[in-house]
Amino acid sequence: MSQPVRVAVIGVGHMGRHHVRKYHEMPGAELVAVIDRDLERARTIAEPFGAPVAAAWSPELDVQAVSIAVPTVHHLPVARPLIEAGIPVLIEKPLAGSVAEADEIMRLAKVHGTMVAVGHTERFNPAVRAVDRLGITPKFIETHRISPFTFRSADVGVVFDMMIHDIDIVQHLIRQPLERVDAVGVNVLGPHEDIANARVAFARGAVANLTASRLALKTERKLRIFSESAYVSLDYQSKSGVAITLDQNLDVIQFARERNIDDLAQLAGTDFGKMVQVEPLTIEDKDALEDELDSFLQAVRNGTPPPVTAEDGAAAIRLATSIVERVESHRWDGSDSERTGLAADIFGQAARPDYE
Repeated sequence: MSQPVRVAVIGVGHMGRHHVRKYHEMPGAELVAVIDRDLERARTIAEPFGAPVAAAWSPELDVQAVSIAVPTVHHLPVARPLIEAGIPVLIEKPLAGSVAEADEIMRLAKVHGTMVAVGHTERFNPAVRAVDRLGITPKFIETHRISPFTFRSADVGVVFDMMIHDIDIVQHLIRQPLERVDAVGVNVLGPHEDIANARVAFARGAVANLTASRLALKTERKLRIFSESAYVSLDYQSKSGVAITLDQNLDVIQFARERNIDDLAQLAGTDFGKMVQVEPLTIEDKDALEDELDSFLQAVRNGTPPPVTAEDGAAAIRLATSIVERVESHRWDGSDSERTGLAADIFGQAARPDYE
């Protein structure tokens, strides 16, 4: 067995503490430093695992790879010296707070020949991996990601907080250039959108409809894919899914085509669900974060690109930014209206006579 990769974690908030725990448990990793500007928090997280702590990274630390899980606004300044030193980094999603910062991270990685992976953990969800194995070409994708407000990411809207997961999955599955983005959003608890819906059209005809809300009373994370060869329904949370494939249902389609409209009307009341062959997806029982970190370490050992690259992360930032821009420019009263933006703008105008 190869030597464990010496790894550090910078930032031990909500996600970073999970990186620390997973690295400690993984035989392929040696946790050599837990780094956080709040040293007391770093000690609290590191103590159960006997790991050294530091307030900041320095070149004297003997590390081969680093997970960066600081707030998004700090991703670029924290990653820069590591990338310049040639140390592979895994940066938690989103890659950066802006397109310009994402582009700068990509530029640094290219100039210095340093590997940059992005922590889009949902890409490693066993249910998503099962869809990958089907090898289908999506024509229409529908995503729903809703949950109660956690108040952890109030500095950004729901697009960068939650929808970003599905943006990455959609772009990973469709793999086409963007053509058009339409979106609308509503803010209720603060200045940023808490609910958003986006319709994204791609260059070769595929379309995705994405919905995210952090004001729901329940948690739901679902993905539906329609293609010429299959329909797939996926539940991220329960790691379950089903597929209805064309090759398994040719007899049903032939049965329908051999009958005209009047004949089909005679089947009113028939349970269509019992006519088609529904196949449960084969989903492995794996931990997505552990799989992500293991894939990162394998890429470090082998000098190969990670499954989710800096380019992937930047592409997600570009689409998320476009969606937010459309949300902020939406005209609530038609094309002639001068009022644009989020719903709170409308609520703020409610007392004016023009809107009574």
